[in-house]
Amino acid sequence: MTITDIKVRKVFRDNGPMKAIVSVTFDNQLALHDIKVINARDRFFIVMPSRKNPDNTYRDIVHPINAEFRNMMESAIIEAYNTELEQLKQLEQTEHSPEDDLYQSNFPE
Repeated sequence: MTITDIKVRKVFRDNGPMKAIVSVTFDNQLALHDIKVINARDRFFIVMPSRKNPDNTYRDIVHPINAEFRNMMESAIIEAYNTELEQLKQLEQTEHSPEDDLYQSNFPE
């Protein structure tokens, strides 16, 4: 099974452990939504979509069967998350450039 697309749906920029919510498409035929990117204990990892049981425990709705596939998914998703962060940073720098500050300081309101 090949990952054909990864979409970072939401990025959390606060100090909490959840950093993003991601959707992954496999073989251009199957979409898996609501994978969470977590940063805890100085490492990033993914958490599969889950549901809450009546006893207040959680059970994964879907999950990789073996460690090799999980590692491949995790690496690809974390790479996509890092790429999205870089693009957001570049966009922020473009929207607020040092020239803006110079322009504002030369032309007070």
